[in-house]
Amino acid sequence: MSAIAWAAFLCGPLPLELVQVAARIVPKRASFDHLDAELAAQLFNDSGRPRGTFVDCMIAATALRAGAHLATSNVADFRRFASAGLSLVVD
Repeated sequence: MSAIAWAAFLCGPLPLELVQVAARIVPKRASFDHLDAELAAQLFNDSGRPRGTFVDCMIAATALRAGAHLATSNVADFRRFASAGLSLVVD
């Protein structure tokens, strides 16, 4: 899980018990670095710069750099990154 996605998750509000369970399930967070920043900006610009979507671009960029699948229940916000190679895991 990216540190950006973890931060978005923590914006809750969430009960402490849920945060503790999530931390045990996903104990590692991928940091966001300058390469992620460049890719996130490219994804944002290439997708038409939709307002309020830059955090999604940051999450997608981290997954793409790591070669990871992105698990989400919010497919609509991430489907647009499939052309960049993002692989989604949906429930």
